[in-house]
Amino acid sequence: MRRSMKLVWSSLMGVLVLASLSLTLSPVPALAQQPTSTPTDPIWLGFSTARDAIEEDRSVDLTLIQSYSFEQAEWKQGIDDGCRTLEEGDFGRRVWFGWNFSITSLRGETFQARVSFDLKDVAVCDQVISSAPAADTSSSALPAPVSGSAAVGGFELGGHVLQLNSNTVSLMNRAGMTWVKKQVEYKLGDDPSKAAGTINEAKANGFKILLGIKGDKAQMGNFDSYIGSFADFLGGVAALGADAIEVWNEPNIDREWPAGSINGGSYTQMLARAFNAIKSRNANTLVVSGAPAPTGFFGAAGCAAGGCNDDVFMQQMAQAGAAQYLDCVGLHYNEGIVPPTQNSADPRGEYPSYYFSSMLARGYNPFGGKPVCFSELGYLSGDGFSTAIPASFGWAANTSVQEHAAWLAGAATAAAQSGHVRLMIVWNVDFPFYTATDPMGGYAMFRPDGTCPACDTLGAVMK
Repeated sequence: MRRSMKLVWSSLMGVLVLASLSLTLSPVPALAQQPTSTPTDPIWLGFSTARDAIEEDRSVDLTLIQSYSFEQAEWKQGIDDGCRTLEEGDFGRRVWFGWNFSITSLRGETFQARVSFDLKDVAVCDQVISSAPAADTSSSALPAPVSGSAAVGGFELGGHVLQLNSNTVSLMNRAGMTWVKKQVEYKLGDDPSKAAGTINEAKANGFKILLGIKGDKAQMGNFDSYIGSFADFLGGVAALGADAIEVWNEPNIDREWPAGSINGGSYTQMLARAFNAIKSRNANTLVVSGAPAPTGFFGAAGCAAGGCNDDVFMQQMAQAGAAQYLDCVGLHYNEGIVPPTQNSADPRGEYPSYYFSSMLARGYNPFGGKPVCFSELGYLSGDGFSTAIPASFGWAANTSVQEHAAWLAGAATAAAQSGHVRLMIVWNVDFPFYTATDPMGGYAMFRPDGTCPACDTLGAVMK
């Protein structure tokens, strides 16, 4: 189904894509949500053409960028007029319609280029004309942040588990993991004590605990009242000794947040209330923002009733002041099919969020140096399963279990060496479920034959 689109879009890191799996901790098989689809986007083709031309003309590297924006344009005097200095007698090319792109490098240098709709004509402009998205003012009346300890400390590794039993504890210790993640679902009226057993179990086995806590979008009718109740619940969980709390899950899409009200500014209102409630009860609990589903499904508009692209959503959060209400920026990365050291030549295309390094920059750049917590990072391999990889996950059909193990270790190394990552949670340690529509077991470190190659590769780099 096509979504309606506006003409102007701004996007941090200039990229689209990826998506994420909703997680379940039920002891019975349940389908995880499938990744949000990435369209074949002509805007991306235009952006790539503009970037390549700028790199060649200005001798700069724009593999990773801070931001870009674009607008559709009509050039009444042709594509070159008002963009490039022309020699006397040269009236420029008679190309009238296309896009204006502004691209800002990691060094803060902004370049502009014009690209025709058919991609055949490009003009790298002499003078820069920046185009920034309007600020989101929906969260202007936020409370003052409560003081509390921040995400200090070095890089640490953990895993999302289904059951924290003797086998998973052994696997996690072998991998050098010191954190465990589980998810808790909040319903109105729930008492924080529902999380006590999970917290105590983790600590009894020597792990710190990250709880991903999400509520029920169907109960969010009275938003202000709801976020107050939700924040109180999170504060109570923090008081029980939770080491970190991720506030919601994928709030940028309508399978997790009510359609028609999805906006990073609105989410920041929830985050601010949650942060203050958590820090008031336990200043040492790390507050992790809810990782958005990485997606470019919403195309040129950036947002629609059904959700927002993750880069636009995080930009809205940043504009609304979210940085003062988080210790760590929550991110997901789970559609990689190349090594984490590689930042080009993915067979699906050159969307930067296919790559570990640009996905990291996508979350790190908007929030003024706040560290990143990968609350879900994994690679999918169908090796060892009798059922083929489902068609909707066909991009991972050629990933071997050896690559799965090597790339997890490589991601841990790259994350630690970046200096920007506080925590990396592997999705997942022990989920056995593998169906014709949902191969979550293919992400698991613990493989069908009872081996754990990733335990050894991760252990080697962590120890």
